[in-house]
Amino acid sequence: MKTNIKVLGPGCPKCKTTYNNVLDAIKQTGIDAEVQKIEDIETMMQYNVLTTPVLMINEVAVVKGRVADINEIKQLLMQ
Repeated sequence: MKTNIKVLGPGCPKCKTTYNNVLDAIKQTGIDAEVQKIEDIETMMQYNVLTTPVLMINEVAVVKGRVADINEIKQLLMQ
C-alpha cells in the first residue's frame, strides 16, 4: 500500500526543510509514498491547521508546528 504524506505550510523555510527531510527519509527507507506539499491557505484550513509546518501521514497529523528531522520521519514511516 502506498503511503500518503502531506506537508502543510505556506512555503516558509521550516516548511521547505520539513518537505526536504520527508524526501530524504523516503529515499533512505525505500517506502513507496506519494508526497504532496500543500501551500494553499484554504486547503490547509480544511485540516484545522493553526501552526505550520504540519506533517501528515495517511491523513493523520503526526508533527505540528516544528521541523521533523529525518530520523524522526523514518520512525514515523515505519510504524
